[in-house]
Amino acid sequence: MSSKIVVLGATGYTGALIVEALVRRGEQPLLAGRDAGKLSALSARHADLPTQTVDATDAAAVRALLEPGDVLITTVGPFERLGWAAAEAAVDAGAHYIDTTGEIGFVRELQRRHHERARAAGIAMLPAFGYDYVPGMLAGALALERAGAAATAVRIGYFATGSMRGGISRGTRATMADGMLLPTVVCRDGQLQEVRTGSRTQPFQVRGDERTGILVSGTEALFLPVHYPGVQTVEDYNGWFSGMARVMPVASRVLGAVAAIPGGRPLIERLAAADDDASPGPDEQERARTRSHVVAIAADQNEATLAEVHLEGPSAYSLTAELMAKAAESLLDGRVNAAGVAGPLQAYGLSGLESLCRDVGLAEIAR
Repeated sequence: MSSKIVVLGATGYTGALIVEALVRRGEQPLLAGRDAGKLSALSARHADLPTQTVDATDAAAVRALLEPGDVLITTVGPFERLGWAAAEAAVDAGAHYIDTTGEIGFVRELQRRHHERARAAGIAMLPAFGYDYVPGMLAGALALERAGAAATAVRIGYFATGSMRGGISRGTRATMADGMLLPTVVCRDGQLQEVRTGSRTQPFQVRGDERTGILVSGTEALFLPVHYPGVQTVEDYNGWFSGMARVMPVASRVLGAVAAIPGGRPLIERLAAADDDASPGPDEQERARTRSHVVAIAADQNEATLAEVHLEGPSAYSLTAELMAKAAESLLDGRVNAAGVAGPLQAYGLSGLESLCRDVGLAEIAR
């Protein structure tokens, strides 16, 4: 029996986009989720793909969907609350694993729990293999390569060109709400450190305009120093809402104080979910109007810029779907050499990652 791709959370906003991307490539993934009616409707839109109703938090039930050599794609988050069963099921089954998490705490714990077992089994686990954080890994690596041995820091900014009105999915809102209540993980002085999310801002040039990003976590802090051990500082900044950047250092302190009060954290979560009856995410026309733009700046110990790289590609959601589909195909075909919990550079090498990204429309542009 040939190996298959399983999409867990297929009926969610991002999951459905991934299914579309896989079908365009000629794949016939198994659609898995908790709502049989939604699964049936999604299947019907794609020539009756196979479906399976499953609770994503039940490791044994997810394990039952998988055979050795399969590829499990999971979009079910926030991952630090809901993602552990799928990862466990993949390792137990000897199946490759890809997820859409933007949560660095989940990736760190995934390494601790499953890296050695996955490596011993010869399976690859590729967390955060979407807009978070493949573009930053590529941009950061290209900047560091060009900067050479003098580079000691790299700062990466994630931006969108075009309006973000109506451009955020429910899943993103939930993850952002969780993220604001968790510490940000950065690499400073060659060590991983936890700092307050949004506690710093950083200006970047985006298509001739100065845009400001707020400090957030990124898996670049985990993976780039592995390949560039001379780098002492790796930081990520999100500039989707640059107009809010000026107030974010204060707002992050306020959110932290509210979260520390009994009942404060649930209140923040309820406020973040207050518009859950709105559209689940941007439609095709809205995605077409928005482009992703990622900047990486490599600097020396005196903070002098040595190299600056700009990448641009499809909207964050379209890019995530294409990256996940492309990675799943390569895992299914045995074109990924890495085993264990791996970052994009380890899985594909720099030239391979650049080629993969170019194939899905993400490429370097002139400053």
